[in-house]
Amino acid sequence: MNFQNRKRLILQTVEERGSADVRELADLLQTSEMTVRRDLVQLSASGLLYRTRGGAMKVSLATDHFHFANKSAVRSEQKDYICQLAAREIQEGEVVFLDCGSTVFRLCPFIRNKRISVVTNSLPIVAELMASEVSVNLVGGEVDKERQAVHGLMAEEHLVRYHAHRAFVGVDGISLQHGLSANSEKEASMTIAMARQAQKTYLLCDSSKLETNKYLQFAPLNLFDVLMTDPDARPEVVAAYRQAGITLVNEL
Repeated sequence: MNFQNRKRLILQTVEERGSADVRELADLLQTSEMTVRRDLVQLSASGLLYRTRGGAMKVSLATDHFHFANKSAVRSEQKDYICQLAAREIQEGEVVFLDCGSTVFRLCPFIRNKRISVVTNSLPIVAELMASEVSVNLVGGEVDKERQAVHGLMAEEHLVRYHAHRAFVGVDGISLQHGLSANSEKEASMTIAMARQAQKTYLLCDSSKLETNKYLQFAPLNLFDVLMTDPDARPEVVAAYRQAGITLVNEL
């Protein structure tokens, strides 16, 4: 069966059932699980479904809003790789800040069995970790329905009351010349607030965002301690960042 036919059946199955795992899709398509995983990567990258651990989910069910789930599904392989790097840093008993970034969201499956405390402004992260070993603290404030996150002055004041061992934050753009940039002032202010209250801040940033600049330039590169990205980052870019004194990690 060619990819187009497999694609049609996979999307039809996920649409009808809401979700499906790799094994049942392999049985349905009469193909290998490896082929199914490869197909799911392509469909996820196109925003047609949301990859889960061991299968796929209908995008509209992944969160209450299509936009965030769709964004999280883009470059999912790279984001999951970065999150594996990040999860290795977190120790039992720690307090961790997680922002509302789509890459940070994908950290959830890798930490759900850790006995840690998570402070976050992300509603999807709260939903993902509710039935896990993780203790969850949702930041209070104004809910941004589109972003599925809590922002605003009250949210920032909430964060000031806490100190974390580590903060994991995302960014829309980063460059050696202009530092960190974002598409929203709300998200930028929460990133800064988390970084200020954490002993160590990790920037989770897939390689497509390196050397890009967005609408709002909001912080210098010294806001974070470690930049975590994926192996697709161009070697010359990696070398330039390290030469600039940035701790960059992109290998497991």
